Amino acid sequence: MIHTGILTVSDRGYHGEYRDLSGPVIRKLVTEQLGAIVEVEAIVPDEQLLIAETLMTWADEVGLDLVLTTGGTGFAPRDVTPEATRHVIERETPGLAEAMRAASLEITPHAMLSRAVTGIRGQTLIVNLPGSPKAVRENLETILPALPHAIELLQGRTGTDRHPDFEDND
Repeated sequence: MIHTGILTVSDRGYHGEYRDLSGPVIRKLVTEQLGAIVEVEAIVPDEQLLIAETLMTWADEVGLDLVLTTGGTGFAPRDVTPEATRHVIERETPGLAEAMRAASLEITPHAMLSRAVTGIRGQTLIVNLPGSPKAVRENLETILPALPHAIELLQGRTGTDRHPDFEDND
């Protein structure tokens, strides 16, 4: 089981000015396609320190395998999710962010405006997703096939069962 957290980053969502539509899309995809358990969900304002503190708590204290953020990855002055994520991760995983941007670029030229970051803190994979439900679906569906293997590796399992051509030379 992949223990997951969903963090929506939005000033308006935090203040109840609009209903979060992206978080439910993430929940549906990870539970139905990954068989993940969503342990915790929250909505926070676009405040770098608060985002970072939440990510650290969920990784270090809650011990989640996967944290998916939605929102705050664009060019607006208050879009600080990537900065908060960079502050807490120990290692970046650029292939995931590159794959999301490349797949999105097939759909819209605006994909090149994404500043999403992905990375590892301890044994937790943190992935920034866009704020719109449509873009969340497109981006998450791009990386979903790789996530179980990524989590296995973070948990210290080799994942050799996923490579039928792997030969043990012992």
